[in-house]
Amino acid sequence: MKKIAIFASGTGSNAAKNIDFFKNHKSISVSLIVSNKSDAGVLKVAEQSSIQTLVLEKEIFFRGNAFTDELKEAGINFIILAGFLWKIPTALIKAFPNSIINIHPALLPKYGGKGMYGQYVHQAVIDNKETETGITIHFVDEHYDHGDIIFQAKCSIEENDTAYSLAAKVLQLEHEHYPKVVEQVLLQA
Repeated sequence: MKKIAIFASGTGSNAAKNIDFFKNHKSISVSLIVSNKSDAGVLKVAEQSSIQTLVLEKEIFFRGNAFTDELKEAGINFIILAGFLWKIPTALIKAFPNSIINIHPALLPKYGGKGMYGQYVHQAVIDNKETETGITIHFVDEHYDHGDIIFQAKCSIEENDTAYSLAAKVLQLEHEHYPKVVEQVLLQA
């Protein structure tokens, strides 16, 4: 059984979609929810699904072992980021080589990097008068939104779209594709 840890900072809608998708999977399970916020909604999602949680302490995450011992002890062999806003430290990337995936709410390499998340991404896309946007699922490396791209999906931008309406379109793509792409990657690993 391959065990996934989901790292999230917010409400956990992508975490919930992945939990539901893998609920009765024969070879993959979501075994741990990790957050950098003790009041994040994703922790309630985990509780409702009886999934173990881990709240990160910033100093240990960035200057210690990045909680790699705790993750290995829990049997985790794959990490997916679902709205996790901290940069992943090198210690964690080295402990889980080619085993950390992120989903980004834009078509990388455009609109990625530090500060490019949530409404900031969607507003930048609107401000630059793009005609399409979408999602990028990619492996995580030492740089923000930089690792090898695994999958992209697109949606059109209409003239009357706002950052909020665009966010809803992109979230729909995330929910539709993220669990399936994670499954494909894990089954090929």
